[in-house]
Amino acid sequence: MNDHATPFDSPQPEPVVAHRSRAALLKRLADVLCLPASRINAFERSVTADLLVEMLRDAVVGEREKVARRLANLTEMPGVLVRLLLRDELPVARALLENSPNLSDADLINCLYNAGHDHRRLIAQRRGVSEVVADALVDMDETAVTEILLKNELVRFSHQGLENIVAATRDNPNLIALLLKRPELRPSHAYVMFWWSDADARRTILQRFAVSREILQDAVGDVFPLASAEGWQDPLSRKALQFIERRQRNRAAIAKSPYDSLEAAVSAAQNGMTREIAEEISYLSGLKPMTGAKIFTDPGGEPLAILCKATGLPRGAVRALWRGLRRPETDSAGAPAPGLERVLAAFDTVAVDRAQTVLRYWNWSLSSAMTPALLKAIREGDEGAVDEYSVPQRAAMLALSRDFGR
Repeated sequence: MNDHATPFDSPQPEPVVAHRSRAALLKRLADVLCLPASRINAFERSVTADLLVEMLRDAVVGEREKVARRLANLTEMPGVLVRLLLRDELPVARALLENSPNLSDADLINCLYNAGHDHRRLIAQRRGVSEVVADALVDMDETAVTEILLKNELVRFSHQGLENIVAATRDNPNLIALLLKRPELRPSHAYVMFWWSDADARRTILQRFAVSREILQDAVGDVFPLASAEGWQDPLSRKALQFIERRQRNRAAIAKSPYDSLEAAVSAAQNGMTREIAEEISYLSGLKPMTGAKIFTDPGGEPLAILCKATGLPRGAVRALWRGLRRPETDSAGAPAPGLERVLAAFDTVAVDRAQTVLRYWNWSLSSAMTPALLKAIREGDEGAVDEYSVPQRAAMLALSRDFGR
């Protein structure tokens, strides 16, 4: 008998014995990694992690899961080990993703790009998901994951991340109601999302985001005479003051119009809306024709209520425009058409000043922002250039991309 026999010279043990020894060894190595810094230095910890990684590569799922659970509360887990476990099968990765509060953004991003859909769902459910991780998850374009993110009150969204979700709502309308509950959502997002929202979401947008401009009007009231004295020569201040001022109608357009007033143009429209009448109504309302076209072609009809309320038209003007657009005023039983009733309700509930805010934002974003570069981006889907544009320009990209065949 060889007195110097090593474990490698010994007969192979029974499988159950090997399993026990492996389980014991994996546990001991994990225990070593959990020792405080006063007991183990960085190099010793690194060597232990490397050895554990080599064992885990061939260990069974249950063994890997036990190690992951043991290490979940580590303040600092060796990078090579955490990457291995996070990319592992779901039971193993779940032990860390659900129980470890100390995973870095880099670890989570590495996981979401290199693991599966279920891993990303778990990441989206974590407490305090950072902006950079949330943005990466949104970029994966998985609706179910985005839904989980929106329901997670502890997620932090960047402005760009939120804007990407707004764009995604175009093809995933189920995201809209969740997005409207987020405190980060801004009027610039809500006003553009309005165009493809359903009736309930539109009602919420008008109730929550149709804000008053009274504070702005009070703050810059003395600037109007200054700009007037300068002949409104500065285009930047002119555009901003047009957004803020109380008057909606374009008085100068009356002199050039074949109609004596906006009311007269609306009265003519009820006999049949034409492109020429639509343009005249737009000009008289202080809108660009592109904005007017978007309002008149909207299938829901609520923008008609906004237009009429903002310009001081009576309730009957909504019905006149509705008739001129050849939309049904009654249903098959002779009762008022639900669509018209809904639009009239929107007219009744929104205040003039707030309707003007919405209308002017649409006009600002859908026309003033339509630079040649923006039109090119809309047509070609140039998402990479979005940072070059201002808030209203990006809003125009989102709202009009379908109209330009994107």
